[in-house]
Amino acid sequence: MMIGQIGSYGLYGAMMMNPLAGTGSSAGVEGSKPILNPGEDMQVAPGRKSSPAECETCKERKYQDGSDEMVSFKSAAHISPEAAGAKVRAHEQEHVVNAYEKAEQKGGKVISCGVSLKTAICPECGRSYVAGGETRTAIAYKDEKNPYTKDIKAVQGMALRGSNLDLAG
Repeated sequence: MMIGQIGSYGLYGAMMMNPLAGTGSSAGVEGSKPILNPGEDMQVAPGRKSSPAECETCKERKYQDGSDEMVSFKSAAHISPEAAGAKVRAHEQEHVVNAYEKAEQKGGKVISCGVSLKTAICPECGRSYVAGGETRTAIAYKDEKNPYTKDIKAVQGMALRGSNLDLAG
């Protein structure tokens, strides 16, 4: 049995924050009141440059996928801090779906699948946001030519010999 892995440590990367700035547009309607995380307000916290409502870093933050799979966010795009969690989860689900499709096409079986979201704190305003995500999937493939598989089958065969003996016949 051969195990392949999909994830940022394997063949495919995970969605990562790309620190490109200055070219994106902020989410929401201009002039509308910003949506803040619970406990945030319009005041600048001690040691911070701006309030969460006025933060240029949050307005210009872009996300980009680093994998070679056909998924969303292949080119850098802005996601508002309020929507980042849902959009990153949806993006990581695309990687999961791709893993199941790959396993089905190549005669494998998905053994395990895990998605983790990474959070960070904005250095300018102190707001917490979802900074990216990672998908790890292990796929097992049947490989009868693999010498390890042959050895395992031989050992299992020796252990099972005689366990079903019919003395009545």
